[in-house]
Amino acid sequence: MSDMPRDLHDAPLDPNVKLDIEALLEGLEHYRPRRHGWTWRTQAPDQDLYEFSYRETSENVTNSIPLPAAHYFDNIDPQPDCVITTEIASGRPEDDIRRMRMAAWHGADHMMVIRTAGQSHIDGLLEGTPEGVGGIAVTRKQCRLTRRALDLIEDEVGRPINYHSYVSGVAGPEIAVMFAEEGVNGAHQDPQYNVLYRNINMYRSFVDSAVAKHVMAAAGILQIDGAHNANATAVKAWKVMPELLVQHAINCAYSVAVGMPKENIALSTVPPDAAPAPCMRMDLPYAIALRDLFGEYKMRAQENTRYMESDGRDATVSHVMNLMISRLTSADIQSTITPDEGRNVPWHYNNVAAVDTAKQSLVGMDGLREAVKIDRENPELKTRVREIKERAVLFLEAMLRDGGYFAGVEKAYFVDSGEYPETNDDGIARCSDGGVAEGTIVPRADDYMAPVCHHFGVNHLPEGYRGRAFGEAAPCDLIGGCTLCDDTKVPFTDELDPTDNAAMRLAQTAEQRERDLIKPEVEWAGDGIVAVTMFLPAAERVAEAAALELGKAMNLVDCEVIHKRVMHPAEGTLIELKGRLDVAIDPKTLVIPEPPEVLTDEEIRDFVHERNLRVVAATMGEDEHSVGMREIIDLKHGGLEKWSFSVTYLGTSVPVEKVLDAAIEHAASAVLISTIITHGDMHRIQMEKLADLAAEKGVRDKLLLIAGGTQVTDELARSWGMDAGFGRRTKGLDVASFIVKAMRERGR
Repeated sequence: MSDMPRDLHDAPLDPNVKLDIEALLEGLEHYRPRRHGWTWRTQAPDQDLYEFSYRETSENVTNSIPLPAAHYFDNIDPQPDCVITTEIASGRPEDDIRRMRMAAWHGADHMMVIRTAGQSHIDGLLEGTPEGVGGIAVTRKQCRLTRRALDLIEDEVGRPINYHSYVSGVAGPEIAVMFAEEGVNGAHQDPQYNVLYRNINMYRSFVDSAVAKHVMAAAGILQIDGAHNANATAVKAWKVMPELLVQHAINCAYSVAVGMPKENIALSTVPPDAAPAPCMRMDLPYAIALRDLFGEYKMRAQENTRYMESDGRDATVSHVMNLMISRLTSADIQSTITPDEGRNVPWHYNNVAAVDTAKQSLVGMDGLREAVKIDRENPELKTRVREIKERAVLFLEAMLRDGGYFAGVEKAYFVDSGEYPETNDDGIARCSDGGVAEGTIVPRADDYMAPVCHHFGVNHLPEGYRGRAFGEAAPCDLIGGCTLCDDTKVPFTDELDPTDNAAMRLAQTAEQRERDLIKPEVEWAGDGIVAVTMFLPAAERVAEAAALELGKAMNLVDCEVIHKRVMHPAEGTLIELKGRLDVAIDPKTLVIPEPPEVLTDEEIRDFVHERNLRVVAATMGEDEHSVGMREIIDLKHGGLEKWSFSVTYLGTSVPVEKVLDAAIEHAASAVLISTIITHGDMHRIQMEKLADLAAEKGVRDKLLLIAGGTQVTDELARSWGMDAGFGRRTKGLDVASFIVKAMRERGR
């Protein structure tokens, strides 16, 4: 293996080739990030795409996968004005970066990697690429691999991508320095998170936070606070609105005090409830109050997770309603959460679905604020906004009277299920002289001196070495440069664990990658995980037990019901079952039909002119759908009329006999029928009846019988007597090409 990596900038990603993870790991000790600090989207208001004008969009990207309906609109892919986040939690960096690439193609430009459980209590940096639990082990090698991959991915999609992780826990300052060195662009940093949710000593948390924030500010790292965790933890989340404002205020004030620019401070905002509560009426006043008080800071909006269950539909609806709050007020960053929060299974396609939900909703609501204004003078809204603010002020005043923040935490002010000033005495209480890392703060000596830049606190530097901001030499000039000024000094420790590392895990899937074998996957490459949706006509507990047995019958192992939804207590239950399928498919053994060849406009038009071809078209049986057929035949849709076919359209709900009689009457060369797949198999019956009747009348050899519909396939249509079948996304050109080629083959 070479000591130096290949020049990645000369080897751009091929959209048709998977990430070469082994190559990204090669020579990683020499890689340095191309940029530092956070990057916002380049705004592009009032841009025109296709036939539409947009008010709240950003610049387009080079490569992307547009929304499903985009094929109706020339495949445009407008990008919302705000940054869009995807939250990654596979636990393995080599799989994280694959997921990031998928998310980036769907519009994400903020990759937030969830940190492994328990790392908050580790007093130092981890090294290597160990597998995390509930998230990634945040290490230098993991960060470097991720940032290196993102450099390539952002070139592929054509826009900068921000990488994000966590600066918290008892190793916060060390993590902050490492992030600054490794080009991490954004991070969570909030001392209250340590205190309330990780039981880290209060004094240690705030001292470490001051150092970490100072380093983050120097590196241009965007800070996101952790106030939303009160929302996610509270028994009654909608009761903590005043407290959330207080937590935001404390962290903002502390961040500014240690030198962090306000434009690099983002509040993590979460609507505090969900339907069936009247959530829009409850959430909007809170969002307004938050922006009134903190308008000079950035807003990072996130979906409510406190009331999220395993139902993907439910989570998506809540997401869209929360996105409406974002659009009616403001969001600089729109975070996305998936139903995984309610399932504890990090499905990578749910990441993509959540990103698409944000993109679709924000673009769909483009310009909403021009048409729909928030009525700030509405008595109910105005009163509630004022009330939330007043309760927050009362909270702060009482906490100050009781001795300040630490005393307030000891008295369990925070995450109480009452809306302040009402309390239920069930908040989170911590002792100021207890917690993880208690008693570990050591006062600096009077002559303490650290010759490094971006140092926080007491530091007795020699005269003339306070830094360039003071017109003096950098402190690190005393030692020939520090790691934040000279990146050649940045240390790199490779794997420490000989078995728990990315290289060993890649070795386990080497055959699959080398042979390009295809296995289902959800969390990790080659994990074999599949999800099966089934409706069982049984009560909930019976259906769950039956689903597990059905999973075994399908040769799935490690079966688990990840979602169940009662349709009726007696009539049945919808089940989603997760299991592992230990089967790999060799693509070399697959018989993949070639895509049908389409002819040129000139070839089709000449053939049609010479023969004056006529076509009869209809929607069959009792089907009232007409749009699909119109797209195939109408000139304005690029249909058969474009090439001068003479088309007789009989309309909808047409009997088979009438279709065939019209074909004979008009001396048609082809019959086009549209049908939907029905429960009673009427689509099959009608196709077979059409073919049989044509044979009975002696015209079967003279007619091309063509069926179409969203779920029709060529194989099915031919098996039921048709000459061809066309499904979803068929164009007029496909049908016209088939007619011409089929008639040529028949010598007509």
